[in-house]
Amino acid sequence: MNETVIDCADLGPHDPAALVAAAVTVAHRMTTDDSVRIRCRITGASGTRHGVLCAGLSGDPSFGALVKWAAAEIEALNSRAPQAGPAVGQRAARGGPARPQRRDGTGHAGSDSPALEVVLTETADDGLLSAEVRTAPDEPGWAELLRAALTAGVRDPAVALSVLDLLPPGPASHATPVQGTEVPAEPARAVHAYVADQAAARPGAPAVTCGDETLTYGDLWSRAGAVADTLRAQGVVPHAVVGVLHRRSTDLIVALLGILRAGAAYLALDPEDPPARHAELLAAARSRHVVVQAGLGDLLPPEQSAIEMASCRPRGADGRADAPTPHQDATLPPDALAYVSFTSGSTGRPKGVGVPHRAVSRLLRGPNWMEIRPDDVFLELSPVAFDASTIEIWAPLMNGARLVVLPGPPTVVERIRPVVEREGVTVLLLTTGLFNHLVTEEPGLFGAVRHVLTGGETASPAHVRRLLTEFPALTFTNGYGPTENTSFTTCWTTTGVLPEGPRVPIGSPVRGTRVVVLDPALRPVPPGVVGELYAGGEGLAHGYLGQPTATAERFVADPFATLPGRRLYRTGDLVRRLPDGTLEFVGRADHQVKVHGFRVEPAHVEAHLIGRPQVKEATVVAQRDGSGSQRLLAYVVPRHDGADTASTGHDGAAGLGARLREALAAELPPHMVPWAIMVRDDLPLNRNGKVDRRALPALVRSPRALATDLVLPRTALEAQLAATWSEVLDVEPVGVEDDFFDLGGHSLLAARLLNALERRLNVSVPARALYEGRTVTHLARALSGSLDAPPGGTAQPETL
Repeated sequence: MNETVIDCADLGPHDPAALVAAAVTVAHRMTTDDSVRIRCRITGASGTRHGVLCAGLSGDPSFGALVKWAAAEIEALNSRAPQAGPAVGQRAARGGPARPQRRDGTGHAGSDSPALEVVLTETADDGLLSAEVRTAPDEPGWAELLRAALTAGVRDPAVALSVLDLLPPGPASHATPVQGTEVPAEPARAVHAYVADQAAARPGAPAVTCGDETLTYGDLWSRAGAVADTLRAQGVVPHAVVGVLHRRSTDLIVALLGILRAGAAYLALDPEDPPARHAELLAAARSRHVVVQAGLGDLLPPEQSAIEMASCRPRGADGRADAPTPHQDATLPPDALAYVSFTSGSTGRPKGVGVPHRAVSRLLRGPNWMEIRPDDVFLELSPVAFDASTIEIWAPLMNGARLVVLPGPPTVVERIRPVVEREGVTVLLLTTGLFNHLVTEEPGLFGAVRHVLTGGETASPAHVRRLLTEFPALTFTNGYGPTENTSFTTCWTTTGVLPEGPRVPIGSPVRGTRVVVLDPALRPVPPGVVGELYAGGEGLAHGYLGQPTATAERFVADPFATLPGRRLYRTGDLVRRLPDGTLEFVGRADHQVKVHGFRVEPAHVEAHLIGRPQVKEATVVAQRDGSGSQRLLAYVVPRHDGADTASTGHDGAAGLGARLREALAAELPPHMVPWAIMVRDDLPLNRNGKVDRRALPALVRSPRALATDLVLPRTALEAQLAATWSEVLDVEPVGVEDDFFDLGGHSLLAARLLNALERRLNVSVPARALYEGRTVTHLARALSGSLDAPPGGTAQPETL
């Protein structure tokens, strides 16, 4: 076997159980496996014995406890009869969990032939003569890590494995472990100051396009000035937070820039969110004014000061915007707020991240992770409430390129390629799920694109390899970063070089950013060992608006800074540093998940469920849907009344689930509403008394969870459409008046549905027919003119 052999004689005399414990510790810290499987071979005068030892490591045991376990395992193995050859997959008598579970997103769950082996050789009197540890050849540094684990564990056996110091002794290993620099490419300025530079230098150059309308930089600057004038007249003062409720259009971009010109910060509200969510965010941000698109004002609380965008555009005789009232734009320091972006909170209360101008400047001026050219065309297709829009909008406008806004309601996947080709888009930022879908279904759209970026979730190596193999001249960036450090913290950018191994790296810190990987005791970890990523530098947000306790918990003092007052943000993300300094994403230190690129704290949704009078307990987990995207699944235990009967209501468990889902949809954004809510008598607990999420039953097909009446298909075509909807959405039954998106649909599942219908019906199915009507009835009516309904009964659905 091709392997690395470590002669433990160099480590000094040690008990064999301590050597096994040290090897298990290193494997655990390099993978975060909850259980580690290790082959053990004992060779003595009476023969050779083989076995696979399984160490259960949940609960973070101490090194001493692990030594005791290893001693018992070795004794049990040594009591067996000698074997002629390796017993692959055989466990020792006290084997632990059957398979290790990784948290690195690879889906790998160990194998029957572990790559790690300990070989012990004994003398005639059972004394240890020698020992070897054999590892896979692609895991360098094992000898140093093994020595460090053994030394630290023997010195202090009571220490928990998670905080065992694995840095080898010596001054070199304890040098400052910080990567990157907080020095940006240029001194920071306000975001709108860069746009002003472009408007002054190239007023006739195209700035923003949406559909058939294009604004030049001069037009954009002038119209934004009119917005700024109107806001000031309405009482908006510098450093205030102003809401924006507007669908994608050139006016949306004008509104954002106008708010910045007024010296305020913007808070983007998603028109698809319920009114209760808008009210909650505006109150949390203490925002008194909202710039709103005509017709959307009813989505705002009545006490809000709504300023219609149309009132901010005085018209002249030629129909063009009049010059704004002469004024001096507020001079803002770079530390002033540019925008507020809300993320999910574990207490059920959303957290408003306050992002300053300097953080945006550090990201988009002179970046070391991408080149921004004046002739570039960027596509804006993310919700403005999503922090990826910071790159999509301000990267082109701060650097003189052109921004193309994808018009209309929530992203219709089928509209992306025509816009990319018609407008000559050269830079395309896609969430991971959308990237994977387009690489698979629409690879041709990347033909003229110069630079593709993805982020939001763990990148798929297979999709990245496919893209770079087909378009070797294309530049690709895998970006990583929390909202609290402004969109991207690290990036892996490549042209023609395919990712090696099972993961796509998240790369190195972007300019103006410092990162460090620490263990739970805030000590640096060596390369190869998993730790939590901390980020600092110019990209840091101020914190969470109005939540000083939450800010203090996540934004901590930087122990490695040379200047006072520097902070680091605790990302909660687990990473490992490769020997060349490149970072790999491994998983989360908590239960936080990503849904359509948005961060979701399951505890946030759980708090809303437990707040309902019918619910006693609730747990929320994530699972993959048919498009590969994650969706939420909730499990609830109902309260019982005095007669000890569950308060599910007259319509039973399914009815309770439907009513709870309807209640959440009125309070939370769509990505936080569970796809299904399962009612159970109890929730499984682990030995520590906590909910055992792994023991919760998986759900492949959800019962219909709508409060509306079920209307069954009335024609063969409706029946065929309903059956296809059921397959794509994993919901049954589907009524012909059910809303596709209320059933858990989203843009990627919509694309999958349309592709399936086109294959089955042999007819082009326009996306508009689904998005405008959203029901089987409407879609059947739209298609009836294009085909003859199949005679009687439902067609047998194909495999999707």
